[in-house]
Amino acid sequence: MTLDHIAALAEPSGLFVMGSASLEDGTSLVMVGASAGLWPVFTVSAEYADGQADPLDRWSKRVIGAMAAEVSARTAYPSDGPPYLPFIAWALRTGRFFQSPTGMMVHDEAGLMISIRGALLFDAPLSGPARAQASPCDSCTDTPCLTACPVGALSAENAYDVPRCKGFLDTSEGADCMTRGCRVRRACPVSEHFGRAPAQSAFHMKAFHPQ
Repeated sequence: MTLDHIAALAEPSGLFVMGSASLEDGTSLVMVGASAGLWPVFTVSAEYADGQADPLDRWSKRVIGAMAAEVSARTAYPSDGPPYLPFIAWALRTGRFFQSPTGMMVHDEAGLMISIRGALLFDAPLSGPARAQASPCDSCTDTPCLTACPVGALSAENAYDVPRCKGFLDTSEGADCMTRGCRVRRACPVSEHFGRAPAQSAFHMKAFHPQ
C-alpha cells in the first residue's frame, strides 16, 4: 500500500492525505482531511440533505469507511468520544502540522483551514514520502494571524478565550466571521491560497456556535 494510492482514493470525495506517521505501537497512520474540493461533493450527499444531526461527521465515516474497506485499514475519527483519540498529537507527529503563533495548529498545505475528517490505520509500514516540512510560520514575516481577531480572543500570550470569541460572534460585527469563517484562519497566507469555499467555513462556524 502506498500513500499515492490512498491519495488517489481520497481525491474524488474532496479529501486529501494531510500526513502520515508511525505510532509507538508500530501502527501506520494516514490522516485524511477536507480539501478545497470537499464542499461541492458533500452538499449533494444524502447526509447533507437529511436534516439529521452531525451530517459532515456521518458523511466522513461513510466515505472514509469505504476507503478503509478497499485498502484493508482500520479507521479512527476525531468526532468519536469521549474518550477522544489523540488526534492533535498524531497530527503533530506527521511533520506536516505545527503550532502557529496563535496556539492553533497550522498545516503546510491547508494553513489554518484544518478539517481532519478521520484516519486510516495499518498494521504494516506504508511506502511513500512523509513529506516532513518546516512550519510555514517560520517564513511568515508579517504574522497577520496575531492581529486579525477583533477582540483578541486568539493571541500568542494567552490561551484561546472561547467566551470572548462567542460573545463577539453574537454581535453584528461578528457576522463576518459567522458567514465567511474565522478572521484569524482567513488571515493566514497559506489558508488564503487553500481555496476553501466561504459556505464551508460558514457551515463549520454554525456547528461551532449555533445561533
